Amino acid sequence: MIGLFLQLSPDIACITSMDADHLDIYGDSDSLNTSFIEFAAKVSQTLIVAKGLPLKGITYGINEPSDYKAYNLKIERGKYIFDVKTPSAEVNNIEFHLPGRHNVMNALAAIAMADIYGISLENIKHRLSTFMGVKRRFSYKIKTDNLVLIDDYAHHPAEINVVESSIREMYPNEKILVVFQPHLFTRTRDFIDDFALALSKFDEVLLLDIYPARETPISGVNSEWLLSKITTKCKKQTQKNNLVKDIKNSSAKVVAMLGAGDIGVTILEVTNQLLKTVENET
Repeated sequence: MIGLFLQLSPDIACITSMDADHLDIYGDSDSLNTSFIEFAAKVSQTLIVAKGLPLKGITYGINEPSDYKAYNLKIERGKYIFDVKTPSAEVNNIEFHLPGRHNVMNALAAIAMADIYGISLENIKHRLSTFMGVKRRFSYKIKTDNLVLIDDYAHHPAEINVVESSIREMYPNEKILVVFQPHLFTRTRDFIDDFALALSKFDEVLLLDIYPARETPISGVNSEWLLSKITTKCKKQTQKNNLVKDIKNSSAKVVAMLGAGDIGVTILEVTNQLLKTVENET
């Protein structure tokens, strides 16, 4: 299973991140980085990399010197408006509906790949303006004046940080509740302090049991341990069948349900029950 992406030999490829993850498979960060370096060497024509990664290639970034640069970012009516400078041209007033600067980075990566592939910048601009995202990536399940429910696959501390900062950007004055289901015992163990730090940025925390997936339990590695390290005062461990009640008891207007386990199924029932409450209140 290690390095399955090394079986690929693409003409054009983009590397967006080299964050340490899946260490249960790769062993350590050095081995993971080595795999990315090997993959980069297999790209036959053009390698595109996020600015700051230790790889040579066409770079992209926001408000910093790079081959593809997004700048003049602003938020208008719940969407981003920004300009992009490419190695040979500029395109202005790109409209993009997904929240969070990480999504702007992803859009910029897509712009670079499409441009290099030969798609016109005007066509790229039009397509981005109609793109509404993919399932379980900052997906709005409920979006009303009184309640916002967001579903996201985030299961790594870096991803949780991105979701939190994205919500703060869109809802700067609102209390935010996070429901998190840790994924894998090894990942929880390896990044316990980073998970605690990321989750502590939310105003309230509801923590579910660890989703084991392919693993067997590890002694001492559990949600109780993670909860003890979270510094947010309003925190508790809960079960899936209590989530609706816990969310209703919260004063938070914005709720984010995060994780890579079966929380992606649980949120469907939570959404249905909360929608009934919202409908009864209107």
